[in-house]
Amino acid sequence: MEVTAQGERLASDLGRALADLTFVDLSADEVTARVIDSVVGWAEAQGWRVYRRAPSVLPLPPPLEQRHSVLDVACARPDGPPVVVEVDHTDRARTVQKLRAEADAGRIPIWVRWGVGRFTAPPLPVRMVTVEVTRRAGPAGHGRLHSRTGDRPAPAHSTGGGTVATQALPIPLTDPLAQAAPGAAGDAGKGT
Repeated sequence: MEVTAQGERLASDLGRALADLTFVDLSADEVTARVIDSVVGWAEAQGWRVYRRAPSVLPLPPPLEQRHSVLDVACARPDGPPVVVEVDHTDRARTVQKLRAEADAGRIPIWVRWGVGRFTAPPLPVRMVTVEVTRRAGPAGHGRLHSRTGDRPAPAHSTGGGTVATQALPIPLTDPLAQAAPGAAGDAGKGT
């Protein structure tokens, strides 16, 4: 299978795997960690060797050019070129540069972007997978909180398909003191 077609297929498959990801009120760092964990789970389910924070082929900018940047997830596959995945909530030109360098080295690059939307697709061969979230202001001094709850239908509660007969409730619907003799409820707490 051609590398371009593999990249498209793998990005679609990862997108389906991330579609079920849900969380409530996480910080940006927590969301990124949760998405990375989900990417790792997806890759491990494929039977691949998975490496977190793997060295990239792209060196760091000066003055650290002797060191290399790192990838969020790198996957060694027995049946094809390696897959590399970066996870970001911002549109970082450095990420695109890193993933294009990985593609030039023969790897399949996937960029997982999460956020409230407005995602700009990177140039090919980098494939983008998006994870849309909602956000709200967090407690003072804690920044924004992000959630992804999913639009899941309510579960079926019965399988009978018919109607259920209405049953009377076993509790009185009126106050027994209010039905006593006039003035009795008002006099109940007075010592007469």
